[in-house]
Amino acid sequence: MNQSLSIYAGEKALLHIRDQGLSQEDVSVIAGAAGGPKWLVLNHLDRMIFSSWLRNRKKPLYLLGSSIGSWRFAAASQRDPIEALDRFQYSYIHQTYQTRPGPKEVSRIISQILDDFLDDKAIQEILVHPFLRLNIMAVNCSNMLASDHKAILGPGLACAALLNIIQRDLLKFFFKRSLFFHPGGKPPFFNMKGFPIEKTELTQQNVRSALLASGSIPLVMSGVTDIPGNPSGMYRDGGILDYHFDIDFSDQNSGLVLYPHYTDRIIPGWLDKKLSFRKPLPRNMEKVILVTPSKEFINKLPYQKIPDRNDFFLFKGRDKARISYWLSVINESQRLSDAFWDLVESGRIRELVKPMPRS
Repeated sequence: MNQSLSIYAGEKALLHIRDQGLSQEDVSVIAGAAGGPKWLVLNHLDRMIFSSWLRNRKKPLYLLGSSIGSWRFAAASQRDPIEALDRFQYSYIHQTYQTRPGPKEVSRIISQILDDFLDDKAIQEILVHPFLRLNIMAVNCSNMLASDHKAILGPGLACAALLNIIQRDLLKFFFKRSLFFHPGGKPPFFNMKGFPIEKTELTQQNVRSALLASGSIPLVMSGVTDIPGNPSGMYRDGGILDYHFDIDFSDQNSGLVLYPHYTDRIIPGWLDKKLSFRKPLPRNMEKVILVTPSKEFINKLPYQKIPDRNDFFLFKGRDKARISYWLSVINESQRLSDAFWDLVESGRIRELVKPMPRS
């Protein structure tokens, strides 16, 4: 396998790639996971995919993002994706906190990051993009999870976590999926199963609120209420139910699912991160192509890891050091972009693609 990049594929995607290779026209869906600063390791890969690789795209391409995944795609769906990603990247890596911030303070700063790359003109560009179709996942909370009071929300999350260990389906008593879909048409995953779901068309009035809700981590940020076009309720991070996605991404008539990801493990929900036994259904991964940094690549990064939210504690009081580290990872991500382009354009992806990991 390429030293920087690992590529895995589900059963149907594997057969297709080994027989025909991979072109952008083969792909109907691109997925983007939650994970906070982890997205930085995919920075140059995103830039190449949404500029060079998709340059001649004509038919619709459906983007499904949860939390930071939806923010990446909101930048990439603007008229000039490189310029939008520049603004997003700069604002994101330069967020700073003087003390241990509360949810209101974090929400204020994150809202400012959103404002820095998403004005009214950008929203309009997203809604009328010639082929990209942005779709955003959030959750509508109920019972104790509908409160922002720590004394209520904390025990509520603990209860949800315990029930999730027993059976993931039990989370339906706390959360309902909320899919905000592009006005350009229903996506192939429109009829996803597994949890109750509400579906709302994206408009000029609700794109910003949907993105903010999609990234609002419980206890870390305040929930979002009163989203235009949606039922009343408290909306939070889509990664709670769909951290890395365990859904049927595609219908019978759609193509493959490209998944640029920061790890080779698919974790269905946020509460499953420490549950090694919780895995996606194989049938949901049949058309998925997982593109991820190799272990060799990660081991050569500073601190032998990709960025994560713990960096705010690791570099507490040393923001310049954190920013320098994050920038170094972004620079190194150019190697992932180069490797993907080489493998796809040369056709060597046919020999190097591997079956989707089971663990």
